[in-house]
Amino acid sequence: MQDKIELRKISHHFDTTAEQIILFRDLALEIKTGEIISIVGPSGAGKSSLLSIAAGLEKPANGSVHFNIDGSEVDELALRANSGFIFQQFHLMPELDALSNLALPLRLKGNRNAFNIAAAWLEKVGLQDRAKHRPHQLSGGEQQRIAIARAFVSEPRFIFADEPTGNLDMKTSENVAGLMFDFARDSGCGLVIVTHSMRLAMLADKSLQLSDRKLEAIK
Repeated sequence: MQDKIELRKISHHFDTTAEQIILFRDLALEIKTGEIISIVGPSGAGKSSLLSIAAGLEKPANGSVHFNIDGSEVDELALRANSGFIFQQFHLMPELDALSNLALPLRLKGNRNAFNIAAAWLEKVGLQDRAKHRPHQLSGGEQQRIAIARAFVSEPRFIFADEPTGNLDMKTSENVAGLMFDFARDSGCGLVIVTHSMRLAMLADKSLQLSDRKLEAIK
């Protein structure tokens, strides 16, 4: 049985001192495990807000969001417990080395094999020789590879990635994106990517464009 997230008639806006800015209206989206979805669109269209709503991190102004895991509807907290996140800014803990950053999500869940599992994931992203390096000793590409491994290390049902290659050069972006897509397909999780890169977006199973307050398929 596929786990899924359903967005029904979602609308969202934010208020400034002068006006109300409407991001989108009456959007519908279904996200399933085993599927990779990309969302592109101009800056300010609301891509990150849409991702946050789908991930249960933000409430829509109107509409409803439904999370279904193992055949039952669950709340936002249960979804987050079954989700991984990848951001443009990496968000690694600066005081921890690469291995400890990777082990942290597992340790927080009480997994006694956290460091062994983390070491295996470091090898998967080709950074086993950087295990004792802290984030400031790593390149941007290396930090993002660790951030990607950290998102997958707990075997989540869903991964949400917000501009995961935004700070990287083209060659590094392609390397990082390849890892992310390979891990998603190997694990069978649902992966949702917000990106400015049309090249990256078109690698997804389904590519969507958010613009003019509407969400439309481009692939």
